[in-house]
Amino acid sequence: MRKDRITLEDTPMSAIVKLVEGNPGATRVCVELFKAAHEIDPDAAFGGMAPVFQLDTMGIYGSRIWMLYKDVCKEDIVKTVAVLRAVQLGLVSCRVLDHAIDNYGGGLDINDAHKQVNERLPNFVAPENGGVHS
Repeated sequence: MRKDRITLEDTPMSAIVKLVEGNPGATRVCVELFKAAHEIDPDAAFGGMAPVFQLDTMGIYGSRIWMLYKDVCKEDIVKTVAVLRAVQLGLVSCRVLDHAIDNYGGGLDINDAHKQVNERLPNFVAPENGGVHS
């Protein structure tokens, strides 16, 4: 059985270091997630740490973080947060997300996932906004 890497004693930086496995792309994504998540998903518990915790819970580490952002979410941080939230809400299964990460986004409609998240969470950045709240 897999064990989460992040503990309650971790700082944001130590948590990110545990997830990225030295991958510079994953580091960039995790820092961006931490900085932007509270604006993208203002209702998320734990603010900017919410997506970081979720990556750990789902067992997405190192290069797979970069692949999620680059290949699945087309380098869109809002879509990345939306996909993670869609899994948390049960709108997308972990299995579907794992398949998408391994197959350049295949089998996952990120725009639909974003739309469904926004329907459930009206404060989430809407798909038509395409960016973070100003």
